Amino acid sequence: MKTSDFDFDLPGELIAQRPAEPRDSARLLDLRGQLSDRVIADLPDVLEPGSLLVVNDTRVIPAQLEGRRGEAKIGVTLHKDEGAGEWLAFAKNARRLKPGDMIEFGGDFAAEVMLRDGAEVRLRFNTSAESFRNALEEHGRPPLPPYIKRPAARDQDDVADYQTMFAAHEGAVAAPTAGLHFTPDLVSKLEVGGLGLVSLTLHVGAGTFLPVTVDAVRDHKMHHEYGEISDAAADRIITARAENRKIVAIGTTALRLLESAAEPDGTLPAFRGDTNLFITPGYSFRIVDQLLTNFHLPRSTLFMLVCAFAGMGRMRAAYAHAIENRYRFFSYGDATLLERAD
Repeated sequence: MKTSDFDFDLPGELIAQRPAEPRDSARLLDLRGQLSDRVIADLPDVLEPGSLLVVNDTRVIPAQLEGRRGEAKIGVTLHKDEGAGEWLAFAKNARRLKPGDMIEFGGDFAAEVMLRDGAEVRLRFNTSAESFRNALEEHGRPPLPPYIKRPAARDQDDVADYQTMFAAHEGAVAAPTAGLHFTPDLVSKLEVGGLGLVSLTLHVGAGTFLPVTVDAVRDHKMHHEYGEISDAAADRIITARAENRKIVAIGTTALRLLESAAEPDGTLPAFRGDTNLFITPGYSFRIVDQLLTNFHLPRSTLFMLVCAFAGMGRMRAAYAHAIENRYRFFSYGDATLLERAD
């Protein structure tokens, strides 16, 4: 497969710059059967009673930092906690950096460059774990993707907007954006309607924003992300499958972790570890029946994933419909509800 197979033209004005208000008023393109134009608030009425919704409860940290190495400005986006005060990060002006350099972020907050590989660096921060979190809150900004345009100053609306209501376990540097559509009122209606919710954790990395720059899809390098599925969550999911209830992944992050943990026979053990699963057309899904997800970038790994899940022809038709009908795209945009292609 070629990366160009997953390209399409998207008018720039359809890239959402702010979320819908309220969150569950975002539009929903239902791809099960005939294309249907709905809103997120319709979910209690359109999902099959007994379905189990799987949400990602990761919490986004303010992972974008602006620093200096001498007179040079260095922008840093943290993307994976390596432990012992070290983080992998993507750096602007990374070519200016070499091992041993110090990047100053303000006050006493600084990091030493340990390694550099292209635009990726390994940093060792000069603080304890507790002090590091406080320093991030003081100096960092929400790690918005580059297609959301903001001034240099911290935007307080994004501090709340770029966080799901399920956020519990700190560590993500990108939001699991399908979860941004949910509100306490919507969750209450889902539960009253006989739908269940269960949480897992995948700490989404900034690698999710990286474009696929290679010509051949197989040559793309996926970055590792850390995830956990508890024994209790795995048991609920397996029980639902045994009872022929639908497993609905809320977002590609939940789907990728479920599929990473699943055994070939469709069983799901508890999971704690890294995943770099790259799902492209031809992949055989083991766990997930339906997927709620936002509209994704052309030539992206996430558009490849939804084409694998629902079929490339169906997704191309859906995206053409969405563009024609002025749906809003990407992180703060609208959503689709997909059925797995058999």
